[in-house]
Amino acid sequence: MILADSDFWIALCNRRDRYHGFAAFALERWSDEGFISTWPVLTEVTHLLNARIGIRQTLDFIDAVAQGACTVAQLSDGVPMRMVYLMRRYSNLPMDLADASLVLLAEQLGEGRILSTDRRDFSGYRWKNTHPFTNLLLQDVD
Repeated sequence: MILADSDFWIALCNRRDRYHGFAAFALERWSDEGFISTWPVLTEVTHLLNARIGIRQTLDFIDAVAQGACTVAQLSDGVPMRMVYLMRRYSNLPMDLADASLVLLAEQLGEGRILSTDRRDFSGYRWKNTHPFTNLLLQDVD
């Protein structure tokens, strides 16, 4: 499964987003492997879609999730303490709750492939303190 960040979903849902084409291509290219995300990411997506685009796209997104567009991970015990640690460690970026949840998910799955438009943050974050993320969405973009 490939981790999916908020901005991937937002770009996918918004045809006017500058990364929409990349997101649509990634959806087609990687859908056989499946996508996985977290509740903090989905909460962020629905908030931003509703604020930027509208309720129809927000409902379409939630409907797609309900239909299996991605798996919503259940994070393991000890999550709040690890999130606090990560958010403090990366406070210079700063790391938000959604990003912290994806780092935890990568650690839980042993998987660092991600779809994100956030080059700066996900090139700096490390899962299990040492492993870099591989951003499949922007890997061919200079």
